[in-house]
Amino acid sequence: MGRRNKKGRNITGIVIIDKPTGRSSNHVLQQVKRLFDAKKAGHTGALDPLATGVLPICLGEATKVSSYLLDADKAYHVTCKLGVVTDSGDSDGEVVSTSEIPEFDEKTLLELLPRFTGEQDQVPPMFSALKYNGQPLYKLARQGIEVERKSRRITIYDIQLLSFTKDSFTLAVRCSKGTYIRTLVEDISHALGSGGHVVMLHRVAAAGYTQAQAMTVEQLEAVAEQGLHALDAELLPTENALPDWPAIVATDEMVIALRHGQTIKVEQEFLSANVRLFDAENNFLGLGEMSEQSVVAPKRVFVDHEQ
Repeated sequence: MGRRNKKGRNITGIVIIDKPTGRSSNHVLQQVKRLFDAKKAGHTGALDPLATGVLPICLGEATKVSSYLLDADKAYHVTCKLGVVTDSGDSDGEVVSTSEIPEFDEKTLLELLPRFTGEQDQVPPMFSALKYNGQPLYKLARQGIEVERKSRRITIYDIQLLSFTKDSFTLAVRCSKGTYIRTLVEDISHALGSGGHVVMLHRVAAAGYTQAQAMTVEQLEAVAEQGLHALDAELLPTENALPDWPAIVATDEMVIALRHGQTIKVEQEFLSANVRLFDAENNFLGLGEMSEQSVVAPKRVFVDHEQ
């Protein structure tokens, strides 16, 4: 049997979803893909089922920028429940130990938090989507199997104390890609002389997109009742996804060369290795890599479905 052609529209853009708790990121992705009747869709970094908040979803050719958005910084609000450690680091897991909670005050927390900021090595938790010999770690963890994980270099840019009770604390965290907030919270709780796990995790920003831009799936479903035209109006343009990348404007001849995978020589001076490509009418072409000699090589060029 031959492969079936993918059904759906060649629609391109980014929609910011406010992911609800209790659903996987992939489940939400498939819902959005169906609503837009999109041929292709991808998200920019999964949130745990427990977690909520900003989940940028790329449709169509916008999926070509998703890996770059995945590498971007993120921000979270997180609440830690003290005195109980779970195998997953959050309230979806099984309790593995309990402990007394020492008395602490705001001053104690404020003096403790700076120890966890800055560049550091972090060992990913077993309950994660990282793979070991082709198997996701969380599947091994559910079988009671633990394997050695390599530490990863991450950066915690800032931690702010939002509130606390005698058995919990809530933080605002800004961090680099690859950061596991569950691990960070566990480490802080142990440093406080207890242990703890995440009971609330809300992503407030990802790759420059914020909570203010996010829609719930229910809001998107209400828009969908007005038709695909109304849905398409909610899409954010892909070219705005990487605002820090300089723009290179290509002539018609250059566009043809780029679409054939060829390099072009431009007049702009070198600003950055990563650049966004536009044609003379300011249509977004995709992403390129620029050398110090002002030679631009195509990296991820969009397909022109109108041709």
